[in-house]
Parts: sequence; C-alpha cells; structure tokens
Amino acid sequence: MTVSDLMEDRVLLDGVLMKCNRDPGSARSSSDCVNARIAIERLAAQVDPAEEAKRAENFEKSREQLRMLHDKQRQEQEAKNPKVDAYHLPVIPVEPAPPPKDPQSPTVSQTNP
Repeated sequence: MTVSDLMEDRVLLDGVLMKCNRDPGSARSSSDCVNARIAIERLAAQVDPAEEAKRAENFEKSREQLRMLHDKQRQEQEAKNPKVDAYHLPVIPVEPAPPPKDPQSPTVSQTNP
C-alpha cells in the first residue's frame, strides 16, 4: 500500500495503524506501518488554519450558549428553592435530655436486704 492510497482510504489507514500498534516490534520494519505513519503526518499537515479557526469559533459559540442555558436553569432552580441562611434563623430553646439511667447503679431496694 502506498502513502497516497492510505491517505485516500481512512478506514484502511485505521486498520493498518491498529495492526501496527498490536505488534510494535514488527511495525518498525513493515513498509505498511511506515507508510501509514507518513500518511498520518501528511494528513495532519493538511489542516487549513482558516477552517480550524472557524471550527474553534463555532465551538466557543456553542459552549457560551450552553453555559448561558445552564446559568438560566440554575437561577430558576435557586428561585424555586431559596437558600436558607442558618445565621438568621430564629433561635429555638432546646431542653436538655434527661440523664441516662445506669443499669448498674444500685437502687434503694437493692441496698436494704
């Protein structure tokens, strides 16, 4: 397989790379593996900077819209369930719990025979 064949057929390129990655020892000497790596490098170099910038701009727009949507949903949720400020709650007196009864302490009937 030639480099140009691999560049044109991405499925074939992926298959060759998977085969090469499974057996790295023989991949260095295999001409298919070498051609696949060259094809990957050439495909990576073909990326148009203007297209990449447009893609990044669209991604940022989408991310900002999603962020605004999540902020709106969070604000609506907070409006439905307002936060409770523990420092401004009324103080409620709490009565102390009765002391626990000790089962081993002697009672009056047990001390007098």
